[in-house]
Amino acid sequence: MSSDPAAGEAPVDPALRRRGVFLLAGIAGVVLALDLATKIAAVATLEDRDPVTVIDGFFYLTLLRNPGAAWSMATGYTWVLTIVAVVVVGVIIRIARRLVSIGWAIGLGLVLGGALGNLVDRFFRSPGPMRGHVVDMFAVFAPDGSVFPVFNIADSGIVCGGILLVLMALRGVEIDGRVGG
Repeated sequence: MSSDPAAGEAPVDPALRRRGVFLLAGIAGVVLALDLATKIAAVATLEDRDPVTVIDGFFYLTLLRNPGAAWSMATGYTWVLTIVAVVVVGVIIRIARRLVSIGWAIGLGLVLGGALGNLVDRFFRSPGPMRGHVVDMFAVFAPDGSVFPVFNIADSGIVCGGILLVLMALRGVEIDGRVGG
């Protein structure tokens, strides 16, 4: 999908592409910063204490170190989850140069920020590089994660970004801003 006029496509203004990349990077940076800040705060305030009830029966703060994915699935494969996240980051960075669509920029920025947030844990938290446990702290419906997985800002970014990307695809919006089938 080049923007070569000879290929039948109109050239895309480089300023539009820069806008998309800056939006993606800005959103990813905000998600990463919020994720790191909440994880630091959670470890500092929730370590070795019972869950904190924010809204009884609905929302709790609890500290969980997750070696796997949601509901601690793939616990023995932390290194695989790390590699998958690195690949996702690489793919997003690679396709960012074609980015014009604001919706795609927002979605990819959320996913990128979330992937980077969890990668920081995978690389720098115990028990060691590529095996680090992700810090989770938000629990809904039950403080122990028995109803819904305990999660963090990075997880929220990945899920919300993923939903937005699916909606963009279902609407037929391309990464370069074209709408079609």
